[in-house]
Amino acid sequence: MNDQIFEAVVTTVAPGGLAHVAPMGVRYQEGGIVLMPFKPSTTHDNIVATGRAVLNIVCDTRVFAGCVTGRKLWPTHAADRIDGVRLACALRHVELELAERRDDAQRPVLRMMSVHEATHAPFAGFNRAQAAVIEGAVLVSRLHMLAPEKVETEMSYLQIAIDKTAGPEEREAWEWLRAAVAQHHARAQERTS
Repeated sequence: MNDQIFEAVVTTVAPGGLAHVAPMGVRYQEGGIVLMPFKPSTTHDNIVATGRAVLNIVCDTRVFAGCVTGRKLWPTHAADRIDGVRLACALRHVELELAERRDDAQRPVLRMMSVHEATHAPFAGFNRAQAAVIEGAVLVSRLHMLAPEKVETEMSYLQIAIDKTAGPEEREAWEWLRAAVAQHHARAQERTS
């Protein structure tokens, strides 16, 4: 059976103070939060170096789409109890400290424990367009691994939810993703020409 994975945004800070924002699937296990960032990754390196991270629960899907399309600068606030930052748009954030690290050549397991949590805004409910943007962001993050036909088929299906339920933020995020897919396909065609 697969673990249940929740899409969130992890913020970390490098030892020199530079903040990093990354969407990530997280697992809630045994009273902690498990992160499995790919290697190499800035998120992994920052957590190993500092032992800290912040889990941000957001509904502004532009953060997910933005991060996979090169838009990684998002407004932040200082964390309350750890040396770190949280996203200004976070509905809720959880400040984390590294409790256990199991190294792996591709996907190390970082078990994090909560040291502080705060809620900043209510959750309004699910929106199909938000889910579509998140799925589209996952596709864009894997363009180098997926067949163009699969990407096109899935993006076409996700477009239905965008057309029916998207607000301005989801439409903006969706356009960033569509542009990234088109750019990737254009580069692929140039290499084969």
